Amino acid sequence: MLWVPLLLVAYVVAGTGCVRACRAALAAARPHGTATGPSGGTGLTVCEAAYLAGGPLRVADLTLVSMHRAHRLLLARTGWATVLDAGGAGDAWERAVLEAVGPEGQSPVPAVRPVVAAADSVRRLARDLVARGLAVSEECLKEVEAGMRAVRAGFLSTLLLGTTAALLVPGSERAPVVAAFSLPLLGSGLCLLIGRIEVHPYTRWASPAGQRLLSGLSPADPLTAFAVRGPAALEPELRAALRD
Repeated sequence: MLWVPLLLVAYVVAGTGCVRACRAALAAARPHGTATGPSGGTGLTVCEAAYLAGGPLRVADLTLVSMHRAHRLLLARTGWATVLDAGGAGDAWERAVLEAVGPEGQSPVPAVRPVVAAADSVRRLARDLVARGLAVSEECLKEVEAGMRAVRAGFLSTLLLGTTAALLVPGSERAPVVAAFSLPLLGSGLCLLIGRIEVHPYTRWASPAGQRLLSGLSPADPLTAFAVRGPAALEPELRAALRD
């Protein structure tokens, strides 16, 4: 019965990971404010839709594409952004792009995107969406990620402990050992599978209320379609320009 302590450890590790992931998922789904659209309405602006569907990087990409189509910025399929018109104040997101590109007026797109995504304007947008109950807070996102890492660790640990336990007993006695370890292994495996399904694609950023608003958006407008669907809604040249 040397394998019994290994079984107990497997149950503890797998169970702890699953409980942590479930608690984090419930906290992320719990509303943290009153679900409203801009200025108390029921709609979403295109930037809000971009954040809920793809997070800060989607907002950065949306701003780049918007400036490209307004002929204020050139996005080359080689992956470079070139400022064509730096005049005019623009909105906060456009100013963040111009600052990220720099005074030389040209910069690689992969270097611009994370700088814009971390800009104060994008952070304010995120805080506003969280306060309105449409987005999941950064703390909840981190806890969900930590929970999924714990589940993954529990699954791998259970697999390792089960293999070790099976090798400790004679071949004729391995059936009950495998059966005993199958429950924590199955539980953590199902938790991992559900987590991969549920946290994709925009459930990572949008709360259930935000997801309902996203599902009601019309893809007729090209920028709205890109905000919700991502690069799949763009022409090949722009997809190539935004590729890391």
